[in-house]
Amino acid sequence: MKRTMTSKERVLTTLAHAEPDRVPINYHANAGIDRRLKEHYGLDPKDGEGLAKVLGVDFRGVGAPYVGPKLHPDLPDRHVDMWGIHTRWIEHESGGYWDYCDFPLKDADEEMIRAWPMPSPDDFDYSHVEEECKKKEHFAIHCGGAGLGDIINSSGMIRTMEQVLVDLMTDDPAGLALIDRRLGILFEVTRRTIEAAKGRIDLMWMGEDLGTQYTPLISLELYRKHLRPRHQRFVDLAKHYNLPVIIHTCGSSSWVYEDFIEMGFTGVDTLQPEAANMSPEYLKRTFGGRLAFHGCISTAGPVAYGTVEEVVEDVRRTLEIMMPGGGYCLSPTHALQDNSPTENVVAMYDAAHRYGVYG
Repeated sequence: MKRTMTSKERVLTTLAHAEPDRVPINYHANAGIDRRLKEHYGLDPKDGEGLAKVLGVDFRGVGAPYVGPKLHPDLPDRHVDMWGIHTRWIEHESGGYWDYCDFPLKDADEEMIRAWPMPSPDDFDYSHVEEECKKKEHFAIHCGGAGLGDIINSSGMIRTMEQVLVDLMTDDPAGLALIDRRLGILFEVTRRTIEAAKGRIDLMWMGEDLGTQYTPLISLELYRKHLRPRHQRFVDLAKHYNLPVIIHTCGSSSWVYEDFIEMGFTGVDTLQPEAANMSPEYLKRTFGGRLAFHGCISTAGPVAYGTVEEVVEDVRRTLEIMMPGGGYCLSPTHALQDNSPTENVVAMYDAAHRYGVYG
């Protein structure tokens, strides 16, 4: 029996392709199932940290909040963020979600995009980052997230995904200006956040969705022309501070993993097992020991539609394949959806603790 590690030790050991005491665990969920889990465990509705501890989550995030001026006006029945992205709340039978809409820069030219109000890196509060890290010192602390470095989705939220793909295909100056303005701001905010943490951040998280369920979203040629150089800048930033870097990428995305390895990515996140060339067997056989893995437990699989027994078997089998030699963190592929039965999610995390222990 290995000695019990801290969460920080557990994650960093795993990312280094060595076997820890148990598989690291992560959690992400929509509001409905998050609320039901807190009720199940007798927690206050606002006690996210309590839920993370009950589930055995090893990761914690830190960041610098925006404290600058309001850049875009409020609109009826809309939420408008600091970038000017519009969302509306859509109700459905098991809860609801925020839907991107209006796309105010869909038809914008380069002049309009360069004049569009965007936050300044000076308008984020970095003063509490180090203290937040100290509070979470035993956990694996990350900066960034799925939106850091992201191009297609994040630009698509304000310009439409279709237009962003056209921008990339045609080298449209307006679309490329939008991408580079946003990434330049996020790069500097991230750099200042890491500096403010004074060595207490453990890894960087970034993202770019690159696949449908069956095929690449773009060609490898287009990735190398427009996305890879921009992603590389963030990877190089992480390496400057000796930080591992994980990239979140949805869908059938293993077609680009050899490039990720060349670029210096440490690991990949989501790993939808139902997508083409994304099964745990394929990923472990093809990239094991060269990339660490985070995800694999499908939010569209047994945890949403199966029995408790099927959930337990899905977790057990995934761990059996992915655990040997380290390099695997168990997590849902995406936010757990509101249609996931509470007992299935509880079973998922119980099984992770039961079967995820190294001998």
